Amino acid sequence: MTNMAKKNWDSNLTSEQIHVLRKEGTEPPGSSSLNSEKRDGDYFCIGCGTKLFNASMKYESGSGWPSFYKALPEVFDTKTDYHLGYARTEYHCKKCGGHHGHIFDDGPEPTGKRYCNNGICLFFESKKA
Repeated sequence: MTNMAKKNWDSNLTSEQIHVLRKEGTEPPGSSSLNSEKRDGDYFCIGCGTKLFNASMKYESGSGWPSFYKALPEVFDTKTDYHLGYARTEYHCKKCGGHHGHIFDDGPEPTGKRYCNNGICLFFESKKA
């Protein structure tokens, strides 16, 4: 990914979205309207439009961030993050490199995973009835 391509995508983002997507920040817990989203549909990367999650993968974790027990195949790269002084698995959109959140091992079956996503990094499109 070239810096020019990221710059062009970034021109459509708010400063808060850039802070999270490009600088690996975190939005305040409970701040995303997507926490209460219950409709059928899909979640996309705000940085590039890649479809990341289906609504059927979402669950209420009580963490304050939209949470999913799995992602669509091959949409994220991961790395180890030590920002809090211990190892956490951080995930980024493969297409634009945007930071979305962290993966934890306290999610529901069948995966046992929790993709704890910053809602500011997502947009939702509902399925038509």
